[in-house]
Amino acid sequence: MKDAKIILASASPRRRELLAQAGFEFEVVSSDVDEVVDPSLTPDKLVMSLARQKAQAVAQNRTDCVVIGSDTVVVLDGKVLGKPRDEADAVRMLESLSGRKHEVYTGVCISFAGETHCFFERTSVNFCELDGEQIKAYVATGEPMDKAGAYGIQGKGCVLVEGIEGDYFNVVGFPVSRFCREYKKTVDKQ
Repeated sequence: MKDAKIILASASPRRRELLAQAGFEFEVVSSDVDEVVDPSLTPDKLVMSLARQKAQAVAQNRTDCVVIGSDTVVVLDGKVLGKPRDEADAVRMLESLSGRKHEVYTGVCISFAGETHCFFERTSVNFCELDGEQIKAYVATGEPMDKAGAYGIQGKGCVLVEGIEGDYFNVVGFPVSRFCREYKKTVDKQ
């Protein structure tokens, strides 16, 4: 497996960047899977299920490759906040996060030769108190529109965050340090 080609089953530019920074060479093949969301799943199981769906959709045609799937959600009061549908939805999400603590869950699935290994990481994020003008100005940048919870900590959204407890890169969308440890365990097992 050490010589197997690596495929990232994600179109996320943030995941691509973090995986490259960690020294991995890989190809990107977007899974284009219709994500099946089971509302009865807890956030940790949900992100691992979605990551598995993405990895397996690509791995079925590339059994000779290591395929990495990943998914990130924001959770506030037990409710999953995905990507906003439109600007009004982004405003609503940011208003609900204002001055509050929420969790970011990222699930990762490593698939190779018909076997999968999935894990998740959770990070707590404290948001600043935001007024309507700040929220509207941030939404007007367009940045929130393709991000779970309607913000990107690594971009203009950094000014919305008061602090975090846990892995910063998990909030960006890929827990790269944990991934490296899990990947090594998976490689050593083969």
